Amino acid sequence: MVAKTSPPALSSRALNRATLARQLLLRRTALPAGEAVARLVGLQAQNTRPPYFQLHARLAHFDPAELSALMESREVVRIVTLRSTIHTHTADDALALRPLVQPARDRELRIFRGGLAGVDLDRLAALSRTLVEERPRTMKELRDELLTHWPDAEPRALSAAARCTLPLVQVTPRGLWGQGGPVALTTAEHWLGRPAEPAPAPDGTVLRYLAAFGPASVKDMQRWAGLTRLREVFERLRPRLATFRDAHGVELFDLPDAPRPDADTPAPPRFLPEFDNVLLGHEDRTRIIPAAYRNRNGVGNQVYGSVLYDGFLAAIWRVDRADDTATVTVQLFADPGAGAREEITGEAVRMLETMSDATVYDVRYATFVDFGD
Repeated sequence: MVAKTSPPALSSRALNRATLARQLLLRRTALPAGEAVARLVGLQAQNTRPPYFQLHARLAHFDPAELSALMESREVVRIVTLRSTIHTHTADDALALRPLVQPARDRELRIFRGGLAGVDLDRLAALSRTLVEERPRTMKELRDELLTHWPDAEPRALSAAARCTLPLVQVTPRGLWGQGGPVALTTAEHWLGRPAEPAPAPDGTVLRYLAAFGPASVKDMQRWAGLTRLREVFERLRPRLATFRDAHGVELFDLPDAPRPDADTPAPPRFLPEFDNVLLGHEDRTRIIPAAYRNRNGVGNQVYGSVLYDGFLAAIWRVDRADDTATVTVQLFADPGAGAREEITGEAVRMLETMSDATVYDVRYATFVDFGD
């Protein structure tokens, strides 16, 4: 009788380096922006600027105009998908992933059922589609139109019903670099000129998630996607996957040939925007955020920029502009050791050179900074 062997254990540092390698954060790559968006299975885009800063942290020679041009040409779009939050996706992923995560939007809609008494959701979806495909509309415009049909409904519930039942994209100029605009919406199919894909089997998305975020547990994937009941998918894929365990004994899955660098691989400092992918891709986030610093990079829905040093969250940051000077203020959580400030300062200047049109750069360190607006 052969004894069953336990899967190899991976330390937090080993998980950190593996995740950074998948997220293109160990070394910048020369990938085009569109390919990077696809490889990362989208970029968290709750605010308009973070996708640009996410790509700057990952791509060599990144120019924000490249991503902006992809948005203008409709090769990438802003749409609610994973975790029911806005993401920047390639057109292909927007049409495929939204049907996959629709069950999460259906669950979200249940919260508003009390305000939708007497509302025929199929009719609401059809009417909303007609309205936003006639011309892009703001949510207020759409809500006001819907209220003429259901005057007794709760206005916010009508808005939620439209968002949850239809794959609505934010049209440009919203999200373009250096430009602004209201949130105006139309359907993904109308904006992209082709129909949405049928809801795919989740197997392919699980494999893509592991390629971008692995090694990871079933709960990690469920938290990232906002889906439930994925255990059976992992079990179906088990023969194709490698298995590990973390320091707490939790089973982790991975692609057999995916990079898992040595735990001592150098990790350069990186300035990440609020809501960066790597900070939100797991149930257990200690592979990036040390337990001692949990919630230090945000309070409630207010999330700050994060500085990674030696691969882990070590500080928060903000940038301010006054005349021709751009100032990055860094709040370190602890003394990172000799030479660290010089490395962090160098990365801050590199960021400003690309992401700001200022002519003077200033990097400051503070023990406390008011990061509120």
